[in-house]
Amino acid sequence: MPVSTAVRHHLHVQRLKGKDLSMIRNPCRVFIIILFCHLAALPAFGQQFESGKFFQGQGATLYYEIRGAKTGTPLLVINGGPGVDHTYMHSTLHPSSALDELAGDRPIIFYDQRGVGKSPALKAGQSCTVADQVADLEALRAYLGYERINILGHSFGGYLAMAYAVRYPERIDRLILCDSAAPKFTETLFLFEKVFPETNERMEAIKVTDEATKKAAFLYYFSMLFYSAKNRDTYLAKITTINANIEVGDTLRKDMEELDFTPELPKFHFPTLVMTGRFDMNIAPSVAYTIHKAISGSRFVVFEQSGHLPFYEEQEKFVQTVKKFLLGKEVGSETRTMNR
Repeated sequence: MPVSTAVRHHLHVQRLKGKDLSMIRNPCRVFIIILFCHLAALPAFGQQFESGKFFQGQGATLYYEIRGAKTGTPLLVINGGPGVDHTYMHSTLHPSSALDELAGDRPIIFYDQRGVGKSPALKAGQSCTVADQVADLEALRAYLGYERINILGHSFGGYLAMAYAVRYPERIDRLILCDSAAPKFTETLFLFEKVFPETNERMEAIKVTDEATKKAAFLYYFSMLFYSAKNRDTYLAKITTINANIEVGDTLRKDMEELDFTPELPKFHFPTLVMTGRFDMNIAPSVAYTIHKAISGSRFVVFEQSGHLPFYEEQEKFVQTVKKFLLGKEVGSETRTMNR
């Protein structure tokens, strides 16, 4: 007997609230991660300046770092992936990154997700679902003692930010979604095959068997993320290693395919900013616009000279936009068309 949409949605929300935290294990496929939402650790960007700590939560140990001012509502940054660390969020063409510039007004919290980067690798049988990731975020917030937080989620991090907001809306002060995956992951639109057919074909033709072939595949992927060829070449020149946890990424992807947060978005009653690069081939701008229309009163900003990384390609505009939004000033455009 077919399960009704309402019942299916109820089951999804209950799973997010911790009713089902079973581990999903499947064969790992590197290109599933590549074609999902983001990239590998780039040690050339900001890592040498890190001075973080470890937090022992109920389900996992997490690495985190707090930069910037000691006062003000913090901005917690959720990086993309799944299965990579946060260091690419420090990428910049300037003396300091976009997020370090924002740290002058408030604490900025970075962390490595469960099983990724400096956070300890998953143990045998350790659960790693979207609900686990949400629980990790809430545990970190509580441990740090912040009653409410601002959240900036990029790429997969935007998806995870929405998942957290569904479960803990009372903890959100302001929400920022940047080039986010769709709230129903299977509706995320990728444009590589349409816009870069030759590069995409070469990438998919690589059989990843070792670090050399993995790096070759990822370099093809990275080359399709940018608006500017100059920005692309500068970025690619800084890549030294590819640090991606395939198991974590594939496990989370399988879980995400069963979830749909779309019906929950109209219930978001906190200020929300949805941003996208006009030339984002990794996640089509239409995904961001659909999210924007689903959240009443949300603001929508397009970075006209960016691909998937507007904080890198248009850092000045990115900093100004986020800073104004966090201060409660008007940015971008507004619509309420989908919220009745």
